Amino acid sequence: MEDYEEAVKDDQREGLCKGACEYNPSERISDRLLPHILNIYGSHATPSDFEMYAPDATFEDPLMCARGVKQIKSSFYSLSKIFSESRIVEYSVQENLVSPGKQEILIDNKQYYKFLGKGIDMISLIKLHVEDGKIVRHEDWWDKKPLWNRETLRCRWLAGD
Repeated sequence: MEDYEEAVKDDQREGLCKGACEYNPSERISDRLLPHILNIYGSHATPSDFEMYAPDATFEDPLMCARGVKQIKSSFYSLSKIFSESRIVEYSVQENLVSPGKQEILIDNKQYYKFLGKGIDMISLIKLHVEDGKIVRHEDWWDKKPLWNRETLRCRWLAGD
């Protein structure tokens, strides 16, 4: 009887470990988030599209930094006021498991904007840092170049870029 109980405990431990350690790529969080990303970049965002962000999430691109969902909404709602058209026209997605409950989603993409009647194509890398299913940091790297901060600005200035 004691051996049986120990065997059951071993099976339970093994099952718990397998559940915690196995990553099922068919359950990609990017599949859930991508339609919302396409909506916000395409100026078709609804309030529910922003539910993918954690309350204290940040968004950053070379021109701005938004903190919190309210500022993130404002930055994307303003796209339609600046551009007569905006959308992601091509993309590929890579999802990386950073640690349990944390993912990094990379969206290599081509964006299209129309400004004053002129079409503008832009290559971009969107980096989404996700924790417990919510975006905590959203970065848009234009021309796939890292965002400038104090360190990268100093390096670029010293290098003469």
